[in-house]
Amino acid sequence: MSSYEEHSLRKNLFSVGKLGYAKGDRPNVECILCGVRDKNEIVPNLTIAETDLSIVSINLFPYNPGHIIIFPKRHIISYLELTDEEALDIHRLTLKTMRILEKQWKVQGFNTGYNLGKNSGGSIPHIHEHIVPRFPNEAGFLDVLSNTRIVIYEPYQMWEDLKKLWAKEED
Repeated sequence: MSSYEEHSLRKNLFSVGKLGYAKGDRPNVECILCGVRDKNEIVPNLTIAETDLSIVSINLFPYNPGHIIIFPKRHIISYLELTDEEALDIHRLTLKTMRILEKQWKVQGFNTGYNLGKNSGGSIPHIHEHIVPRFPNEAGFLDVLSNTRIVIYEPYQMWEDLKKLWAKEED
């Protein structure tokens, strides 16, 4: 069986909220991340920290515990539009996030990256970096027996936990 065939057999369990979100049931704003930036009441806001240029937030639908997104406050859709200052700011926030997660949660690996462009799989037209912690032995019995993945960590509890850790960490 090819790797494509194996991947296509994978089953995914969706949270009820994410399924609606994936189908377009979202707050009626031009941009979700700009809504976070502007603290729009109809947009869920899981901001952990912010600088003059960027915001660090919990991903509302995390792939793993500690799944963070970092995005520029300025609405841009292309990575090429980032200024050097914005890129450096996001880089510094990425390093701080990774240090906190490694220190406090014993994270032993990360996936980081952007979904850039319409065909990249991204669902938000405002660039943002994903930081996904990876843990030893994170495959559970459902991964092994039925090729299905479940994430158990409520994003609002994760938000509370990480805001406290962020505040404690020295810049």
